[in-house]
Amino acid sequence: MKFQTPLIEARLIRRYKRFLADIELPDGQIVTAHCANSGAMTGLATPNARIWVEDVTSPTRKLSHSWKLVETGAGHFALVDTSMANRVVEEGLRAAKLPEFLAYSTIRREVKFGDKSRIDFCLCDDKGQTVWVEVKSVTLSSAPGLGIFPDAVTERGAKHLAELERIRTRGGRAAMLYVMNRTDCTAFGIARDVDPAYASAFDKARAAGVEMFCYGTRITPQGVWLTGRLEMEPGRQMSD
Repeated sequence: MKFQTPLIEARLIRRYKRFLADIELPDGQIVTAHCANSGAMTGLATPNARIWVEDVTSPTRKLSHSWKLVETGAGHFALVDTSMANRVVEEGLRAAKLPEFLAYSTIRREVKFGDKSRIDFCLCDDKGQTVWVEVKSVTLSSAPGLGIFPDAVTERGAKHLAELERIRTRGGRAAMLYVMNRTDCTAFGIARDVDPAYASAFDKARAAGVEMFCYGTRITPQGVWLTGRLEMEPGRQMSD
């Protein structure tokens, strides 16, 4: 998925109040940019980091720039804007980049499930069979080459796993798709020390038959695209 407009290289001064970041533009101007990421962003919000922002100047917006990427070292990038993950996945689905879901021709987003919940995707084939897919953006790395989720305690994330488990125990198909939104990681793990409750919910859902996948991404200042499937929880005895 290409960015709507060319990104601008900038320097991070500080990130604060979760959704705000002070940045320095190439001409030396200091502005406040929107940061579409509610997570801890551990290791991604270091002052003086090289970042890339999008000029979103509009009469209807208070902030003129949106923070999209940060360089993680040696030419690698991480996608800061977690709101893009679902759009990247949708493009991948439509381009047949996810072999697990090739049979499903109808794609519905943000579909209501239960009383107060929504799941990111509901896919349907020509026989009326469905699969429910929840998407999570992975941006935390705990060791070279290993990306982990979550980066903070997430009751909402555990709730999503429980909802997928509920679908599976009723005989439906359900899947959790983790998107590795940094290019320096080639394997995925659960951040068990960060959120033990989420780890427990993950194990319980997987044991119930919820399918777990992680896909890598190619990230450049021009756009973000899904690549191939990554190894899940290396070193743990877990079957696909």
